[in-house]
Amino acid sequence: MRVIRATLAYDGTDFVGWQVQAAGRSVQGVLQEGLERMHGHPVRVVGAGRTDSGVHATGQVASFLSDIDSIPGPRFRDAMNAYLPHDVRALESAEAPPGFHARRSATMRVYRYYTVTAPVLMPHLRRHRHWVRRNLDLERLRAMAGLIAGEHDFTSFTAEGAASGSRVRTVMDSRFDAEGDTVVYTIAAGSFLWKMVRNIVGTVLWIEENGGGPAEMAAVLDAHSRSAAGPTAPARGLFLEKVLYDETLGS
Repeated sequence: MRVIRATLAYDGTDFVGWQVQAAGRSVQGVLQEGLERMHGHPVRVVGAGRTDSGVHATGQVASFLSDIDSIPGPRFRDAMNAYLPHDVRALESAEAPPGFHARRSATMRVYRYYTVTAPVLMPHLRRHRHWVRRNLDLERLRAMAGLIAGEHDFTSFTAEGAASGSRVRTVMDSRFDAEGDTVVYTIAAGSFLWKMVRNIVGTVLWIEENGGGPAEMAAVLDAHSRSAAGPTAPARGLFLEKVLYDETLGS
């Protein structure tokens, strides 16, 4: 049995999320269905990030065990794509070292959230961008994003109903950048709480719209209460961009 690692991209619009659920179409589900047809028996797939319904990916990483010895690691990409639907693509593949696990071996996950600030949203972006009909104060957004970096208790940005356990996470990067009429929020951490990124973005935009800034953001962070934060930003603007691994397991 070989460990195969694949980097994936998908449009999350028509999925209930990454993880197989009792009802609905999942990314993990269509991958496992395709690999079962390819192998002639069930194959379990593990993903680095359990993206929610409507969330997209350009750099999700998945791993699985394969007993097919006739396909070189890099050729699994094309073999997988022959069995996958149009809204999921394998971008690259390789044979990974024994013990590699897409989720447990990951050291960093990078998400990006895209918000278009324009009078009109181009139709082809409607499934992949959040849209606001106003200009954003980029300097205030950057100041608030800076408060997110570091080790914090992120209870205020955790969705109600999330699993119990520590709400402390360490964020290595948190920043806003402008790309034309699109404002991009980038955040990197070893792991995230349920809907944490969307709650951070929604809160930052909510505070900025109401004239607030870093002081208000700090108060929300320190409150350790979801009720203190703003609304959850729509899923359509969020992408899992990249997953990083220890050098011994590949980057």
